[in-house]
Amino acid sequence: MGTPKCSGGTAIKREQLSCPDESSEREQPSSLRRRGRALAVAAVVVVAAAIGVSVAVTGGGDPEEERQPEVADVMARPDQSPPRELIAAGEVAVSAYYTTKLVQKPGGDAVNAREWSLYDAGTERYEKTDWAWLDVAPGMKTAAVLEGDLPVNRIGLLNLSTGKVQRWIEVDKSVGGVQFSPDGERLVATAYSHHPDGLFRDAPVRVEGDASKGVDAQEVPGPKQSRTGFYVIDIASGRAEFAERPAEKDSLAAMAGTGRQDFGWSPDGELLWEQRLDQPGRNYYDLNGRPKPLQRHKTDSIFPPVVASPDGKLVTGGFAGGKDGRIVSAVLDAKTGERSAVVPGQQLLAWADDTHLIAWRCDPDQCRPGKGEFRNQLILVGLDSDEVTPLSGFRKAEADYAGRWNPVFTKR
Repeated sequence: MGTPKCSGGTAIKREQLSCPDESSEREQPSSLRRRGRALAVAAVVVVAAAIGVSVAVTGGGDPEEERQPEVADVMARPDQSPPRELIAAGEVAVSAYYTTKLVQKPGGDAVNAREWSLYDAGTERYEKTDWAWLDVAPGMKTAAVLEGDLPVNRIGLLNLSTGKVQRWIEVDKSVGGVQFSPDGERLVATAYSHHPDGLFRDAPVRVEGDASKGVDAQEVPGPKQSRTGFYVIDIASGRAEFAERPAEKDSLAAMAGTGRQDFGWSPDGELLWEQRLDQPGRNYYDLNGRPKPLQRHKTDSIFPPVVASPDGKLVTGGFAGGKDGRIVSAVLDAKTGERSAVVPGQQLLAWADDTHLIAWRCDPDQCRPGKGEFRNQLILVGLDSDEVTPLSGFRKAEADYAGRWNPVFTKR
C-alpha cells in the first residue's frame, strides 16, 4: 500500500494519524484547514462596539487599518483563545468550538475524538460538554447532540437555555454526525457501521518516517470507510427517512485518513452534498440519495470548499498570496469564478453579511508564508477596505496540539 494521502493531496506523516479535519465546513464554516499552509489572523486588541465605531488598538499591524467595520452586533473577544464569552458579528456567531484529542482504545485501536464547548445561553459562556458530536440550529436555541461512543441510535434535541435534552429521536441505523438544514426544520444524520473518527488496528495504513531523525516508515491503525447512508429527519414530528448511500471503498476515500464522510445541506435546503475526496469539489444528491448532476462552476474546484454570501452573489476563494507583504485571500463571483475582491486573511470561514467576512489571520508582524502562520486569530474583514477587527485571541504557533480550537459558525 502506498503512502496515504489527504483529500488535498498531503501525505500522512508519522506524527499525523489522520488528515486535518475537513468535515466542519458548512454553508457558513466550518473550519477546514490544509496542512502546511497557513490559516491566519492578526494580533491586536479591540473592544466590541456598536455599528461603525472606530476603536483604538494595540499590538501587531497598522493601527490606521484596524478599525471597527460597519457590521451590526459585533461581539469581539481579542483577549480570549479559546473564547469564554460569545463571539459574533452580523448574521453569525461562534455557537460552539471543538478540540481534537487522540484517545487510545483497548486492543490497539484509537479515536480522533472531538471535545466540544457549546455556547450556553443561560450562563452566556462557552461550557465544556460530554457530547460526542453536536450541531446548533439557526437561531441558537436548540442543538442536536450525539452521546457516548459513536455511532449511536438516538439523537438528542438540547435546549440551549436550560441545558437539558427536550426530546430524543430514535433511529434504527447508527449515526455518527448530524447537521441542521438552513431553515432549522430538518436534520441530516449520517449513518456509519464503525466509528467515523476511529483508527483501527485491523485497517492499517503506512505512514512516512523521518530520515533525519532515523525514524523508519511503519504501519499504524487506520480509518474504515463505513458510511451506510443518511437520515433526513423532520424536527417537529421526529419522522426519519433513511436513504442508502454507502462510502465508495474503491475510490481514494480509502486513503483519505478519515472514515468521516458526513453529508451537508445546500444553501436552499433542497439537496445534500458530500465533499469529494479524490479531487476538489462536491457530489450532490436529492433527499432520497439519488445523484444530482449539476452545472459546474469554476468555484467548484476550490479547496477548501466555498462558502456563499447570504445573497448568493459571492463565494469565498482560496489563498491569494502576499499583497504588499501581507497575507490575503480572494473573494469570487459565484457564477463566473472571477475575482471580485481581495481581503486580509489566509482562510475565509463565514459571512457576517453580504460585504463582511470572518477569517483566520496570523500576526502580520510575525507571519510570512511558511513561517509563523499557525499563530492566528479570528478577524472580521470587509470587501471595500483593509480594515480588520480582531474577534478572538491567538491560537498557539503550532500546527497540531491538543488544545487547538476550531470554531463552528451558526446563523443567529
